[in-house]
Amino acid sequence: MYRRRFLTATVASPMLAALAAATKSRRPRLVLRSSWQTVNIGDIGHTPGVLALLERHLPEVEVTLWPMDVRNGVEELLRRRFPGLRIVRTKEAAYAAGDFLLHGSGPYLTAHRDVAAWRKETGKPYGVYGITMAAAGDPGLRIMRNNGLDDYTRELLSGASFVFLRDGVSLEVVRRGGVTAPVVEFGPDGAFAADVRNDSAATSFLAAHGLAEGRFVCVIPNLRNAPYWKVKPNYPFDEAKHRRNEEMKEHDHAPLRAAMIAIARQTPLKLLVVPEDSTQMETGRELLVDPLPADVRSKVVWREKFWLTDEALSTYVRSAGLVSNEMHSPILCLGNGIPAIVCRFVEQTTKGFMWRDIGLGDWLFDLDRPEEVARLVPTALAMVTDPAATQARVAAARRVVQARQQRTMEVLARALGIPPG
Repeated sequence: MYRRRFLTATVASPMLAALAAATKSRRPRLVLRSSWQTVNIGDIGHTPGVLALLERHLPEVEVTLWPMDVRNGVEELLRRRFPGLRIVRTKEAAYAAGDFLLHGSGPYLTAHRDVAAWRKETGKPYGVYGITMAAAGDPGLRIMRNNGLDDYTRELLSGASFVFLRDGVSLEVVRRGGVTAPVVEFGPDGAFAADVRNDSAATSFLAAHGLAEGRFVCVIPNLRNAPYWKVKPNYPFDEAKHRRNEEMKEHDHAPLRAAMIAIARQTPLKLLVVPEDSTQMETGRELLVDPLPADVRSKVVWREKFWLTDEALSTYVRSAGLVSNEMHSPILCLGNGIPAIVCRFVEQTTKGFMWRDIGLGDWLFDLDRPEEVARLVPTALAMVTDPAATQARVAAARRVVQARQQRTMEVLARALGIPPG
């Protein structure tokens, strides 16, 4: 799928030599810059995913998390899964804690200022793991320019030991943009590896609402622009984004309702409408539940409260699949063996195209293309009515993801000065 570059094209030898000398008498030390916000289970999921990969593939590495935000129960979630996790809060503590900085998955080079400061103030190596770096609908992303890179970003990425992009469109943008890092490749979003669980909360909710394991499908709404002014203190109301949301909300959710109606009427399965983002509970009720015919609505459960990634994942793994206008719940599902259909639109970054990169292009739907929308209902029905074929597709996609994860960890090991094998 992508031309492989062997490990000889990785970290510059003087940098490797310096790192090897620094770590000769102790374990390699890595600082993970991640955990961007807590209002979205995907932004939460990046961190435990990368931590799980490091635990599995590089157990000899001493890992420290440098988070942007782990409030609202997220730090507790991480410590339950990784009881020995070290967390630092300041750049000074991060500088002292690590020999290598790993920028975690995100919608772009989210912590670019911190990476630039690390590079300038410490001279230590760094790498970029599973980000999007292509055009987004939000013109406020200063480091993107007309589907290309500005000089600042090009220089910062070129100085990295490696740059892994989580979708093929971003990969091409970075390659064409003249980034000269030794390794520039496709590397899956870190959330694919997330394995956090809250089984007791999930099973209690499912039992209380009459949802049997394997007998329901999850559905996630999404407006064109997340209305964070509803949930984030001091976040300004954006009239233009609100107007766009209102203009497109019926257009973007009628296809999901059609899939829900088909599943409810043509299969014995129930439906569970859930949020990925903390702004989406009312959106789900208004646009997915309330407009349904009575016979369908009787088979639908609406989750009215937000949840964290561990409870969400414990719910997804007990479902028959997911149909989503969001991206990270499908990532969490697929990474744990559950089928998921992704719907996207132009306001999003290009992250959705990773479904093509892992062989699931026909489970990706552009809501701005009527010819693709027309395929959604039959595809959703096929996903839940032909479990053998569906699981074969999921297994094949997971093999692609896992092979790339293995490759990313091999490159990181070399960057840390860990001998092969």
